Amino acid sequence: MNILKDIISTIKEDAPVSEVRVGPFWTAVYSRRCGLASTTFEHDHSTGPPVRDAGELTKKSALELCEYALSGSLLERSIGLAAINSLLDVDLSLCREVNAAEVLLEQGRGKRICVVGHFPFIPRLREQAEELWVLERRLRIGDLPAEEAARVIPQADVLAITGTALINSTMDELLALARKDALVMVLGPTTPLSPVWFSYGVSLVSGTVITDPSVVLRLASEGIVFNQFHGRGVRLVTMTGD
Repeated sequence: MNILKDIISTIKEDAPVSEVRVGPFWTAVYSRRCGLASTTFEHDHSTGPPVRDAGELTKKSALELCEYALSGSLLERSIGLAAINSLLDVDLSLCREVNAAEVLLEQGRGKRICVVGHFPFIPRLREQAEELWVLERRLRIGDLPAEEAARVIPQADVLAITGTALINSTMDELLALARKDALVMVLGPTTPLSPVWFSYGVSLVSGTVITDPSVVLRLASEGIVFNQFHGRGVRLVTMTGD
């Protein structure tokens, strides 16, 4: 994916990897700092192991693990995204400490909104929007199948895309479907907090800054889902290009 290659190319300083934790919901890599990504996993045992060199990952550098984000294995991509997030220098002067849900509720009031990924705030957003489409691979009540993207996204005034679209390799095509005048947001802990997004028509980037790596590493290993963090070791921030 072009955007991932561009983000990786901006990383100038490598670092050793001290921890790799692959939990059922969250993958964490600790190098210069701690980075998170959604754990995504589909595996056919006939194709070999889902993670090459499993058991040896802390012998690699973080930049070597970043290349896993371009792998054909979903689980390797999860590790690669977490490694990218562990190396990025986040310019906090471009960020404000606010939840992505609040930003969407503020920006999307009375507008046609398309959200790629089913987030917990969807019921609140539906009350505020003129029209709301939710595209999902794992459908819940009221969702549309992901295959409807080409029909729905060009109609949206506001487009919000989960960062996990980087893992399933759909991000570039989803961004290409957005209208030039649409407000585009990428959100979720997987999302790299990089200004590279702004070159791809993205207006807002919401992600996570890890403030207590030891807590986050432990919780990811224990099978935590994101709303259980409740601020324990994480800050939710939104980056703008203004």
